[in-house]
Amino acid sequence: MQPLDKVLYTARTHTQGGRDGSARSSDGRLDVRLAQSGSTGDGTNPEQLFAAGWSACFLGAIRIAASRLKIPLPTSPAVDAEVDLGMRGEAFELAARLTVSLPGIEREVAQRLLAAAHETCPYSRATRNNIAVVIQLA
Repeated sequence: MQPLDKVLYTARTHTQGGRDGSARSSDGRLDVRLAQSGSTGDGTNPEQLFAAGWSACFLGAIRIAASRLKIPLPTSPAVDAEVDLGMRGEAFELAARLTVSLPGIEREVAQRLLAAAHETCPYSRATRNNIAVVIQLA
C-alpha cells in the first residue's frame, strides 16, 4: 500500500468501552454514546456511523462527478445507506447497499454519475473487493 501523497484531513477520536461505551472526536464536535447493534438502549453503533459517513462522502463524490461531467444536480440528492453486520463462517463481515435518489435526472445519466462517484469516493475505494456492495438508483 502506497502512502498518501498529501493528507487533506485527519479525524481523531477517542473511544472507550467498545460497543457499550462512548466516542469523542478531538475537536469535540462528535460526542456519542455507543450501543450494541440492534439493542434498544441509548446510543448508536459503528455500523450506523459507517453508513452515515459513507453516504455523506458518496454524495460529495456525486457532486464532484456532476461538476466534472457538467450535469446539473437536483436540489435534494439523497443516499439511503444500509450496512449489514453478519457472519461468514466464524468471521464477522460487513455488507452494504447505497440507494441513491437523483430526482429529475435521466436514468442513464444518473447511472453514469453513480459509477463515477463509486470510482472516486474514498469509502467506496476502501471497501472495493473487501465487502459486498450494491449501489443502485432509487
